[in-house]
Amino acid sequence: MAPPSIDHASILGELQAVRRAGLLRLRDRELPVLESAAAALTTARTREGAVEALLRRAVERLDAGTLRTAAEYTLGLAQGTRDWAASSRRARAAEVYRVSEERFRKHHEVMVLGQVADRIVELVEGDGEPGEGDGVGGTHRSVDVLAGDRTVRLTLHIHPVDLLRDVDVVVSPANTHLALPEPYKSSVSASLRRAASDRGVTGDLLDDPVLDELRDWTARHGTSGRPVVPGTVAATGSGAMAGQGVRRIYHAAVARPRAGTNDYDVLPADITRATSRVLALLAEEHDRHSPPLRSVCFPLLGSGRGGLPYRVSAAAVWSAVEAELARGARWDVHFVVRTPEAARVVERIPAGTRPVRDRSAPGRSA
Repeated sequence: MAPPSIDHASILGELQAVRRAGLLRLRDRELPVLESAAAALTTARTREGAVEALLRRAVERLDAGTLRTAAEYTLGLAQGTRDWAASSRRARAAEVYRVSEERFRKHHEVMVLGQVADRIVELVEGDGEPGEGDGVGGTHRSVDVLAGDRTVRLTLHIHPVDLLRDVDVVVSPANTHLALPEPYKSSVSASLRRAASDRGVTGDLLDDPVLDELRDWTARHGTSGRPVVPGTVAATGSGAMAGQGVRRIYHAAVARPRAGTNDYDVLPADITRATSRVLALLAEEHDRHSPPLRSVCFPLLGSGRGGLPYRVSAAAVWSAVEAELARGARWDVHFVVRTPEAARVVERIPAGTRPVRDRSAPGRSA
């Protein structure tokens, strides 16, 4: 049961205060309702850390797309926005809905914060009891699996892809034109483009290196203006994500645009082919870097706009990964997902999975 003081109206009022102050100034604000909710649901050491963790957990429960993306910008939860002024965050959130800042302020912002307040109420009232994969402090899991005749360990990250730390290569789903989505979108590829970009203190775009490098790749390989074969993988640098220990982004062309629509077709066979190519490319680039590349992280390719069920995507990726590991490859393999449901699927898919062990991953943070 939620304490009587933790009601929707009180939460909404404090969310508006957070929006105005920004995450960096939480310690200067009195937020008794959010602090009370956070104390019951998080294990963060500081008051402001607990409130931020609560906000992230609530926003993760919003529908992926414009609503969640606008909430992340509004509250400063999007990568690189925690120090932005409130006006800059509002302007970026308005771009998500393609409306003026004034219209966003009067209409969309109230709706977005109201939805976040609803999710917090759900969490406090017990709809969000900590469980497998659904808890602050449970953002990393280790899964021991059988690959051939040996046991290997996978690392499962349960958080947005742009929060990855100290993983050499992250795989980004792409369409067969290797055309990147706009950076304000909520997809994995948009999040990585956004995290890799260089922005000024007001959020102005200074450099978009992943876009530039992909254009160079298509020009170099003579594919500008035409699709590549599904399963093709293009490698680029990681831009600003190098500061997080992410050194390369491998763009896996698995989505085939459907003519005359905004939809895509994704075939499991293309995902398996792309995964095999990712691992082959990792082997090719291994010794070109110092220290050598060793770790790679996969999202559930095709499970977003591609529409594949989590289990189908996970099985398609795993079939290629398992084959490589069974042959003796020593790669450090990671998966990154955003929801507890997806996490549970990843934990279940490998045949012969050993008991899952919940632990934080040493040397890595969310």
